[in-house]
Amino acid sequence: MNAVPPPTTTLVVDDNDTKRYIIGSWLRRAGHTVVEAASAAQAWERLAEHEIELVILDIRLPDADGMEVCEQIKAAPATASLPVIHISATAVEVSDRTSGLRRGADAYMTDPIDPGEFIATTEAVLRYYQARRRAERMAARMAAFTRTSLAVNAAGTFDELAAVAAHGALEIFGVPAAVYILPPDGRARRTTDLGAGPIGRPCVPEVPARLARMTGLDEHSGTRVHHIANRQWLELLPDSPTAEDVLLVTSRLKGDRPPIGVAIEGHHAFGEDEVNLLRQLGQTLALAMEALRSYTEEHLISLTLQRSLLPATHPVVPGWTFAVRYEPASDQAEVGGDFYEIIERGDHVLVAIGDVQGHSLHAATVMAELRHALRAFASEGHDIDAILRLLNGVIQLYHDDQSATMCLMRLDPRTGALRMASGGHLPPLHVGGGRSEYRGGGGLLLGFPADQIALEETVVPPGGTVVLITDGLIEDRDVSLSVNLERLRVIAADVDDDLERYSDRIIAEFGHREDDVALVVIRRDP
Repeated sequence: MNAVPPPTTTLVVDDNDTKRYIIGSWLRRAGHTVVEAASAAQAWERLAEHEIELVILDIRLPDADGMEVCEQIKAAPATASLPVIHISATAVEVSDRTSGLRRGADAYMTDPIDPGEFIATTEAVLRYYQARRRAERMAARMAAFTRTSLAVNAAGTFDELAAVAAHGALEIFGVPAAVYILPPDGRARRTTDLGAGPIGRPCVPEVPARLARMTGLDEHSGTRVHHIANRQWLELLPDSPTAEDVLLVTSRLKGDRPPIGVAIEGHHAFGEDEVNLLRQLGQTLALAMEALRSYTEEHLISLTLQRSLLPATHPVVPGWTFAVRYEPASDQAEVGGDFYEIIERGDHVLVAIGDVQGHSLHAATVMAELRHALRAFASEGHDIDAILRLLNGVIQLYHDDQSATMCLMRLDPRTGALRMASGGHLPPLHVGGGRSEYRGGGGLLLGFPADQIALEETVVPPGGTVVLITDGLIEDRDVSLSVNLERLRVIAADVDDDLERYSDRIIAEFGHREDDVALVVIRRDP
């Protein structure tokens, strides 16, 4: 049996005072709030002044045709979903009723009108429109939920995750919302959106766990939704801006993880569909939280491993200054193959920079092997061209599925003489004497047969600087390599007195990187 729709605010439009009174009395006895208008002009005024949910519209009005008014109501975006019932004592022919229904009316009644039939007709029309509005509202909420899910899963930081989830909850449910998460850094995020955008608010780390206790989730895994009275809510969060009860969802995938919480205002405005949607939002946020947590932990482990494979210090050579950098890719959780090495060998210094193909533990393993082999071959007294040939043999013999690039230099600290050999690596940038230019570089990648190694010799003048990089610094999808090489040449031409500041400035110039970056800077004292 169909339920009777709840009472509504109904606009009765008729120029006959008696008829308007009679129709209004029937509606009031049925529980409706009645607003009256005696003309089309008054009808539009009442529609602007009140939240009208049903229109009873006479066909004959003093200033307009009722059918035209109905068409205008249905055409206006603000009133298009309003149900309209025509009534008439004069336009009673079948053709009149047909025209009225075709021009937008939801029902058409003619005098004499039976009160019982009239109220039953209004209830039937309202049932349909209220069901339609619920369906449209739910469809809009599902569309907003889909957008929010995509944004939540695309969030790259915990702050961004909390912000998009809070804004998404506001967009889905149309009421102020707040999100509570506790990332691995131990700083709880409490992000609210009252309609003016996400705002971070103070939050102690214990809040997410307290929220879990309020919903009955406690230390368990899963998802719980619970209605929280405003008094109880303010006991936990005295600075909360809400003066209403809240609907709270808490969720966690594992019992040893901190729970997430999403709170929205206005518990009594939501039915079972909205509660289930809030439950889905909580689960989506918990999944995204776990994925981002795992990525963050994996990235930290990878970075720690990568840095452990690189030299912890570099030698102190009188008359020379060295600076090194390793910057992991922002979007990579796996370790890469970028490396550098500075080895003091008595009367000379070996400087190397290289990049093993790929991002994986295997690439890092090959990188570590090349570094150790480089040190071994250097300790045996081999020159740089021989070392490159030997390293090439190591890759071909033990890692024939890999390739690598490397620039290897032999520096005489006393004279500044510099011999360079390259295995497919970017050319070093030489800065000094008012000039900034690339020299050397190129050659065949390590991992391919090569009998001859091209050598180049130069001298680093007093005050001269040499900059070596891996390609992660200058590779961009939408910018050619030559453009970024020139960009680097220009900004590196002005060398800071402090090489550490100089190195930071070079790294910062290119901003967010999609690949690892290694940088070595060598300067001869003036």
